[in-house]
Amino acid sequence: MELSVNGHKTYCYTGGKPFDAAQPTVVFIHGVLNDHSVWSLQSRYLANHGWNVLAVDLPGHCRSSGEAPSSVEEAAGFIAALLDAAGVQRAALVGHSWGSLIALEAASRLKARISHLVLVGTAFPMKVSPALLDASLNEPMKALKLVNVFSRSTLAPPPSALGPGTWVYGASMALGRRVLASNATVNVFHRGFQACDRYANGEAAMAAIACPVLFVLGAQDQMTQPKAARGLIAAARNAGKVVQIASLTVGHHQMTEAPDATLFAIRDFLKA
Repeated sequence: MELSVNGHKTYCYTGGKPFDAAQPTVVFIHGVLNDHSVWSLQSRYLANHGWNVLAVDLPGHCRSSGEAPSSVEEAAGFIAALLDAAGVQRAALVGHSWGSLIALEAASRLKARISHLVLVGTAFPMKVSPALLDASLNEPMKALKLVNVFSRSTLAPPPSALGPGTWVYGASMALGRRVLASNATVNVFHRGFQACDRYANGEAAMAAIACPVLFVLGAQDQMTQPKAARGLIAAARNAGKVVQIASLTVGHHQMTEAPDATLFAIRDFLKA
């Protein structure tokens, strides 16, 4: 599905189902050097079980045009514009890594327009080491290898994710190369990492949201370690939000390393 958002073509994967304004909507937001495809299982399932799915390619990434966001706040503004362009009055937001910060910031701004907030592989602050920031700019292939080593806790996913025998490290490397090459004017790797590193509004945004929140965390996550989400969890609880936590025995890419567990956590939360 293609929409015009802020005057630019925006691609959203709908799980193979036509958009139906009578159904509830869930928006999936990817992380740095990813695209809509990282949500393949979760988006297909929900699209076939009563939900509109908008698994978006962020601006300047793969099939979406426009300027790649340079900050979490800018990307959150894009999500608000996306809902307006789709004619969606209320939606659930699901974000992974950088996408989790974007979802959080968007939910804090959109208040009652957001029914549920799901943060997968999140952390605040989401600091990126200076060495990795530099490598993402000057040696992106080296940085991509490092990220994929630290992100993964398994070599092959369960069959429900990418298919039997799929090499998740190789698949992620190929995806990263494709996303990086999709933008000839901006290094979306470095820009995304900078946006994560500079975001400072996490706890204030959490206090401002008007919906329940689910944290889906990987116990073996070396990119956004579970302890790095404690501040956001505490901020949500201190503000009286309904909080759920799903702890999975995997790394940073919960969607492919524990596809069913990630899906079921999201599915059950959205039912509430």
